Formats: sequence, C-alpha cells, structure tokens
Amino acid sequence: MKTLSSERRFSYKEMLYKCAIFVATVSVIVYFLPREGRFNYQFDINKPWKYGLLQASFDFPIYKGNEEMQKEQDSVMQRYTPYFQLNKEAGDRMIAKFRQDYETSLKGIIPYSAYRQHIEHTLAAIYAEGIVAPNDLVQLEKDSVARIQVFDKNTSKQKDVAEVYTVKRAYEQLVDADTARYRKYLLQRCNLNNYITPNLAYDAGKSEAAKQDLLGELSWANGFVMNGQKIIDRGEIVNENTYNILKSLEKEWDKRSETVTEKRLTLIGQLLFASILIGCFMVYLELFRHDYYGKHRCLALLFIIITIFPVVSALMVKHAFLSVYMVPYAMIPMIIRIFLDSRTAFMAHVVAILLCSICLRSPHEFILLQTLAGMVGIYSLRELSQRSQLLRSALLVACAYAIMYLAIDLIHVSELSQLSTHIYFNFIINGVLLLFTYPLLFIFEKMFGFTSNVTLIELSNINNKLMREMSEVAPGTFQHSLQLANLTAAAANRIGADSQLVRTGAMYHDIGKMMNPVFFTENQTGVNPHDQLSYKQSAQIVINHVTDGLKLADKNDLPGVIKDFIRTHHGKGLTKYFYISYKNEHPDEEVDTEAFRYPGPNPFTKEQAILMMADSVEAASRSLQAYTEESISALIDKIVDGQVNEGYFKDCPITFKDIATIKTVFKEKLKTMYHTRVKYPELKKQ
Repeated sequence: MKTLSSERRFSYKEMLYKCAIFVATVSVIVYFLPREGRFNYQFDINKPWKYGLLQASFDFPIYKGNEEMQKEQDSVMQRYTPYFQLNKEAGDRMIAKFRQDYETSLKGIIPYSAYRQHIEHTLAAIYAEGIVAPNDLVQLEKDSVARIQVFDKNTSKQKDVAEVYTVKRAYEQLVDADTARYRKYLLQRCNLNNYITPNLAYDAGKSEAAKQDLLGELSWANGFVMNGQKIIDRGEIVNENTYNILKSLEKEWDKRSETVTEKRLTLIGQLLFASILIGCFMVYLELFRHDYYGKHRCLALLFIIITIFPVVSALMVKHAFLSVYMVPYAMIPMIIRIFLDSRTAFMAHVVAILLCSICLRSPHEFILLQTLAGMVGIYSLRELSQRSQLLRSALLVACAYAIMYLAIDLIHVSELSQLSTHIYFNFIINGVLLLFTYPLLFIFEKMFGFTSNVTLIELSNINNKLMREMSEVAPGTFQHSLQLANLTAAAANRIGADSQLVRTGAMYHDIGKMMNPVFFTENQTGVNPHDQLSYKQSAQIVINHVTDGLKLADKNDLPGVIKDFIRTHHGKGLTKYFYISYKNEHPDEEVDTEAFRYPGPNPFTKEQAILMMADSVEAASRSLQAYTEESISALIDKIVDGQVNEGYFKDCPITFKDIATIKTVFKEKLKTMYHTRVKYPELKKQ
C-alpha cells in the first residue's frame, strides 16, 4: 500500500556510495590476496596423499635430494682453489721502510751490516711467497680449502694453504731463520713485526668464477616430468621417488611465481574474480533485497563481513599460519541471518567462501565443506532467542564438517587406515570459535544500529528497570501494554511478520504515559483531571506522551526500532475524543486540527501497522457495553477500516490480505479475552 512517493528514485549520491563500497571491498580483498603462487600441499614420506589427483601443469626437472647434492658438491669442492693476488709493492715498501729505520735508529742495536742484509734478504723471500691476512686464513680453514691459486700479473701457481705465510709465521721466520749466525735476542729487539704486512689479497671475482665452473659440472636433476603427467592421486603412499618429484614441483613453482609478468597476470585475474563476485552480490541485492540495498548500515554490515574472512584466509595461507579449517566461516551466514534474512545470509556466505577459495590450491573440498556448514548454521538459527541455541548451532556445524569430510575421504581411499584423522581436531576448534558469534552480535548491534532477537527478548522482560517502574507508576498502562503484546504477536505470526519485534514494541509504545499517568483513563481511579482543563490543553497532554516516550527511550538507551513504535503507534492521527468534543462545542468555528494531531509519522513497517491497529482496537474494546461476537467484529471492522480509509498505511508494505488476516486474529483474541463465564449454581438450603 505504498504511495508513488516511496518508489525508487535514482540518486547520484547513492550511486557514488555504492560504487565506493564496491571499489573498497574489491581493493581490500585483492590487496591481501597472495600474489605469488604457493605450493599449498602438505606431505610426508611414507604417508598417504590426502589431496585429489595431482598432475603436472608444466614440464619440470626432478631435482636430486639435498643430501645427494651435498655429497656431490663436497666432492667437487675438494678441487676448488680460491684466487689470491700477490702485491709485490707492499713488500718493497716494507723493505724500504726497514732500510730507513735502520739508518736512523736500528743501527745502534745491530751495527753489523750482515744483520741488515740478512733481514732484507729474508723479508724479500717472505714477500715473494706471500703473506695472507688473518681473516682470509680463518675463512680458508672454515671452508676446508687445502690449496690456493696465487697469481701476479700473467703468472699463476698453486700453493698449499699450510705453506702460506701468516703474519705470525713471517715474524718467526725472520727471527729463527739462522740462529747459528744471527743472535735471536738482537733480532727481537728490532721490532721486526713492524715490517710485516699481508700482501695476498683475495680476488672474489675470479674465485667465484672458479667455484661456478666446478659446480657447473654437476647435474642438478636425475629425471624429467612432462606436462599432464600424473604425479600422485588421493590415498597413494608418498614414497621416496614421489617425494623428490613433489619437492621438485614445489621448487619449480616458487621459481615461476617470482616473475613480474606472472604476478601482474595474477593480480588482473584476482581483480576480475573479486569484481565479478561482488558485482553479482550487489545485483542480487538490487533485484531481491532492495530494502537492504538502500540502507547504508545494511550494506556496511554485509560488505565488512564479506571482506573480513577472505582477508583472514589470505593472511593464514600467505604466512602458512595454522589451517583455514579452524576459521569459523559459518559465522558469516549466522550473523547475517540474525540481523537480516536467510536468503541474503546464504548468498553472502557463498560469495565470501568463493573469494576465500582462490587462496587455496585445492578449493573444491573447501567450498563443499563451507557451503554445508553455512546451510546448517542458517537452519539452526532461524530465530535466535536463547544463548544455548548458539552452542547447539556450533555443535551441529562441527558435526556437519566432520560428516562431510568423512564422506569425501571415504570416496577416495581404498583402506580405512588411509583416512585423515588430524583434520577433525580443526573442526573442533572451529566449533569453539563459532561460540564467539554471541559477543560479536553485541558489537555489530552497537556499530550498525541493528537489534537482535536476544536484545528484544531482554527488553521485553517485565522485570527490567523500565517495565517495573511502569507497573508501579502506571499500572493500567502496563496491563494495556501486556494485552497489546500478546495481541500483536499473534497477528504478526499469522501474516509472517516479526512477532518478537512487535511484542517488544507493544511493551514500550506507551512509556511516555509514565510522565503523567493520571491523565490517561486506564490509570484513573474515579478522578479525571481533564475535567479541569480545556479540550486543547487535554489534547496536548495526551499528544505529549509520544514525545515524552521518546525522551525516556533516549534516556534508557532503547534501540531505534523500538523508538519507531513510539513515534508511529498513533501516526498522524487526531485525538478524536477532544477534537470532536471541541468541535461540538464550537460548531461555527473553524478548528485548527494541528492542535489535536499527533506528530507522527505514520507506520512504515508491517509491525508498526499491526501495533497501530491493535492499540486502537484494544482501547476501544474496553468501552463496549456488551461483549458479543457481533459487537466485537463490528468494532474491529469499523476501527481498522477507518484507519485504512484515512490513509495511515499508505507508506507501509502491508497488503489488504494481511489486514483482513489481522482483523480475523483480533476478533478471535478479543472474543477469548472477553468471553462470558459460566455462572456457578448456588447450593440450595435444606
């Protein structure tokens, strides 16, 4: 019964908002997806292969094992001789320095020319052989190098490392070379270590080239796998040969994923994949859930949830952190089902798990398991009203995982011993983490302004603070609200509306009367304060119970959906008793109807329409002279038809069939409430 004013209108602002959500969602998801191809198989030698058929998608060599290659490298490296360049100028400088020092200071210590000639000759011989630096010697010993190649310009010769001079050995040679003719203590007094310096420099370029030439003689592979060749199938034992092939495939895969071209192609593919899925989901919302598509908070909730789980999956795969089967993906449809509806929950779940699946090397098994888990989660939480339901749902989801995985496993194995058992531990953790849905509901309620059934049930508890206060301050209004809660819930159930929402709305719709309870007939005990007021003053006091109710709702932090019931339960109607009374007293005066009109708005949901009808019907039924089937039916028809004719439901998605059903429910309930009791007979006196 919506008017043309409530139909869809194109809005550039809305279009920009939806485009921004689309771009942001795709960008965030693709940003976290791993760009490099990962070999995401886990396998061990002499263990069964737990994945499906694996075939080579490209040609690759079968690399030798690490131990075998290490032995061959060690054998070849025994012939490795690093290159050292002999620097003759260093020796000449040191000998020239000695001559200068001898003339200035050392001559007084060893005045004999024979000593000087002996030292110069020995230094020249040592520098001709070469002195190696201490750090180079340490590296040679660490690498177990036996010989080095010493070159000077165009000449080169091999030398044993043991024969190469160090600074220490060169000094010992100077003082111990000929102790028979030259006194050692005189030589030591000359501080000959000042004239010893390394003159063999390690040549990294030539040494590395020599090493690569030797390693180039090795064969790194002992076989070849052709494109399309079968490597292993599910249930087969990973023997030593297959293990080497799998390791070779993993190594080759890592090499190929490092190329810039492949990363760019992967990025383009991921962008297309994510854009198609998110685009299809937005088309679904546009066609089948336009009420959600037009609400920013609904879009924000849906796309934040859809974004979070692919990002978590991508990070877990990228960093090889635990198993993705520990992630409670069933939380996606459960949260959306609680706040929105089952169909949207399932569609969002499918989109999210498809986005998660592109992180995995074997996605088919993952999609099957998560689809089933999502369906079980949706079915088990059709209407959340108790915390124990989440525990039951978590248990059912974990069982669904286990049974489906067992079914897939039995299809592919030939013996029971080949069944994978370790993964069931992941399903248990998944079920435990699923229990965190309950605190997340509270967070999402506060973030996006949703109201779950759990919150509604807590609010409708008559022992909470506001309800207790109303039962004490305005007992008549409290009883009226209780009657209305039962009446509206029954009507909502009959037409498929949200019964818990309308029940809670009925409990709070008149809380504004607590501010001035005696001005409302259900709370009066014989004295009517309106007798002392004018009709306009009385009308304003009655009208104010709506605004007073909103103030109390704000003060007690009631959800927005409950405030909507307070605003709309009278719509933009008139306080007819005071309006008609005033008009009867002033027949010739033009009456200002706005002084007698509620602020509104009119109902815009089915639940609000039900409450408006029930409120008027229940209040008016108290004034009936006789509670007969005809009088109750006539009263309900008159009030509800009058509201329809006055246009109170033009902005409300309720049908004439719904209204007829609601009237039928009201008639049944009121006849039960006001049925005539059987008169008990009196005992006759004997």
